[in-house]
Amino acid sequence: MTSTEPAPIKPITLTGKYVVLEPLNHDHHDGLVEAVRDGELWKLWYTGVPAPEQMAAEIDRRLELQDRGSMLPFTARLIDPATGGPGTVIGMTTYMNIDAATPRVEIGSTWNAASSHGSGSNPDSKLLLLRHAFETLGCPAVEFRTHWLNHQSREAIARLGAKQDGVLRSHTRTSDGALRDTVVFSILEHEWPMVRAGLEARLAKLR
Repeated sequence: MTSTEPAPIKPITLTGKYVVLEPLNHDHHDGLVEAVRDGELWKLWYTGVPAPEQMAAEIDRRLELQDRGSMLPFTARLIDPATGGPGTVIGMTTYMNIDAATPRVEIGSTWNAASSHGSGSNPDSKLLLLRHAFETLGCPAVEFRTHWLNHQSREAIARLGAKQDGVLRSHTRTSDGALRDTVVFSILEHEWPMVRAGLEARLAKLR
């Protein structure tokens, strides 16, 4: 951005090569339930993925945080190769812990159906969110957080090109009441061109 005035952080549809990120709404409920059943993702103890019967409440929670200005939630859909438009719902992602004044966002509360792993949907989603954050919203930094014991997530974040800022010890409690150590990563504005090139190269290899 060339303007000193930050762009408003508001619902928007972001379209990539493999995935479309749509503003979350209640019409996505049934598709999200089917997606979360794909791999029974809510049974992964180190994540906070909603169970099928909790999906309506999770949509309400995310939309309430959107109303408060602290979250911008998306539903992820694969692009239908036959039509080039939005296809199967595969999961959810968000801008969260939004600081509109800086502006600064965290990308998180993300999950994708097991069958979509390896499809290019995850790097494509991250490219869309990071590009919008840096090139439209004008963020000087974008943050990622994950459970210390979620090694898969930590490796995926580092593979993006994010750098680890530190570990928040006994930072929060998980759904079972256990204390969680949270690993914090970030990408800075001047690092974005290299991160973008890496993501674009990864996606090009899938073609």
